[in-house]
Amino acid sequence: MLDRIEYIEQSYMFEALRERLQQNMPIQLVLEQVRNETLTTTRLPLAVDYLLAELRQSGSMSPAMQQLDHYFAPFQTYLISEAENERGRFDFRLAVEILRREALYRANDASPQGLFLYQFETLCRNRLQYDAGLLAASNDPFYDADWREWILLIRRQMGLVDFADLVYLRSEHRSSRTSPQAAEKLGPILFGMREGKIALANRQKDPLFLFAALQRQLDYPEVPHPEPVDDSPQRIVQMSRSIEQLTQRVKLIEEDQRGGIDLSKYYKGPLPE
Repeated sequence: MLDRIEYIEQSYMFEALRERLQQNMPIQLVLEQVRNETLTTTRLPLAVDYLLAELRQSGSMSPAMQQLDHYFAPFQTYLISEAENERGRFDFRLAVEILRREALYRANDASPQGLFLYQFETLCRNRLQYDAGLLAASNDPFYDADWREWILLIRRQMGLVDFADLVYLRSEHRSSRTSPQAAEKLGPILFGMREGKIALANRQKDPLFLFAALQRQLDYPEVPHPEPVDDSPQRIVQMSRSIEQLTQRVKLIEEDQRGGIDLSKYYKGPLPE
């Protein structure tokens, strides 16, 4: 676990990456600026130096973040590795925005319930790998042994048991409705009374409805949605080219109707005799 000041500086780094990459700035230049802008009393400038060295050598950040597992959480490293995967569709700017919000949440009295639901919604909404993503989440030092055991359990049960049922079975609401002996067999309680009621109301529904209800009722952090690609500038360029081509065709048709097309203007040199 890091100090609050470290998470605040991390959120600033991820915010700078998102904003300046949208301005088509090279990522190495952005990190060099961040290294000079962040507080030298934190360990982030040293981590940025290591990221820059790895970028210059391999062109990616995730191997360096994996080596700095004492500073970057495994789930943070996993998201960056998925964003750097050339075969994937996970946008890098979206990944750093997700990490910015997560770092801010960690800096402001985060709960294991809110952090896990945020990470799990990230996997669901962006269609990332549950197996690798949950394994990375289970290695986060923020969670205690009970949480790590439960995360690895649902990693094996994903796709077989409804996620709302998994939350409900480990909630105080479920425990209050059963005998102490039955509640003890279910394992340690990880979610509160309100989480259990919301999970029970969202059984057999899309998990995104469960996440939205928890965010409304309990003020849990919201995962940013993928922004639709704005292709209007490209469409304008294509339309202007099509209009130019149609204009040229209309001119040729008009010349042909007036008595034939004058081919002399298409020759650069003198006409052949």
